[in-house]
Amino acid sequence: GRRRSVAVVVSRFNGGLTNRMLQNALDALDEAGVAQDAVTIMPVPGAFELPLAAMALAKTRRYACVVAIGAIVRGETPHFEYVANEAASGLQLAGIETGVPVAFGVLTVENVEQAEARIDKAGEAVRSALEMADVFARLRASA
Repeated sequence: GRRRSVAVVVSRFNGGLTNRMLQNALDALDEAGVAQDAVTIMPVPGAFELPLAAMALAKTRRYACVVAIGAIVRGETPHFEYVANEAASGLQLAGIETGVPVAFGVLTVENVEQAEARIDKAGEAVRSALEMADVFARLRASA
């Protein structure tokens, strides 16, 4: 993590969950040695907006990786399916199109209790993003 800039895009929707996930991600970045001043946090309204923000951040080429954090809790309508699918495919596309690793730290759960039990997935997303950034850096160095 040292000498790396990392962007974190976080959904404000379900903020009681995503704020805790953000703190978990920041703790994981600190543990990995990423300096606080090397972390950019971009809040967005909801999970549907995560891909657009991740793409914009990745296109700047200022970040070794982007971590997307959100929580999508199933409701009574099909809205859950649309948001979850678009968030997942959009975040994958952001990474593919830019070549910058974009980690999926988005919970897709049936209820808040399931989300509470998975707050630490944000830290896992950070570790995955940093690992992929290292892989890409080694690949570029050997090319």
